[in-house]
Amino acid sequence: MTKEKRPPGTHHVVPSSQGGWDVRRGGADRAAGHFVHKVDAVDRGRQISRNAGTELKIHNRDGRVGQSDSHGRDPRNIKG
Repeated sequence: MTKEKRPPGTHHVVPSSQGGWDVRRGGADRAAGHFVHKVDAVDRGRQISRNAGTELKIHNRDGRVGQSDSHGRDPRNIKG
């Protein structure tokens, strides 16, 4: 039996319907963490994203993605 390799995926910092901010894995129903302040949610989201090797999408209050941090393997080969 071989183990299929799953793509790294994403984590998101999103506004919570109950106020405050949630950190969620892309497609998850439950939040990995709930925070009163966005800065605290972003800090925790970055920790989780780095550990999991995922991309972090930071949403604005209106729900649109305002910032993105990549912590996974970048498939592009950029010289610089």
